[in-house]
Amino acid sequence: MLYEATELTERIIGLMIEVHRELGPGLLESTYEACLCHELKEAGLLYRRQIDLPVVYKNIRIDCGYRIDIVVEETAIIEIKSVRALDAVHDAQIMTYLKLSGYPVGLLVNFNTTLLKNGIRRKSMKMPG
Repeated sequence: MLYEATELTERIIGLMIEVHRELGPGLLESTYEACLCHELKEAGLLYRRQIDLPVVYKNIRIDCGYRIDIVVEETAIIEIKSVRALDAVHDAQIMTYLKLSGYPVGLLVNFNTTLLKNGIRRKSMKMPG
């Protein structure tokens, strides 16, 4: 099923909120990832986990160990954090992942917050033109 990016990210955010309601803050990123993947599956959304993300440098593919946490419907990437606070380096990371992967939109989420909506950032690549 093809989703428009805004509709898709809204659905994903709703599922993130569900996971956060059930678990609360303070757990490992891998726990939130596994539970979010369960919710994505239950919602009928196609996803892939821990996707290798090589760097292409001067037309050479270099595997540097980068991984996208989750790709949903081949449209949105999700980068999961469980940190005291999101920092500029986290924003830079997801923007780099968007650039390297070619996906149009990404969600950066910090599950280690009291109110999850304060820990979600939606990022997209600006298209030239």
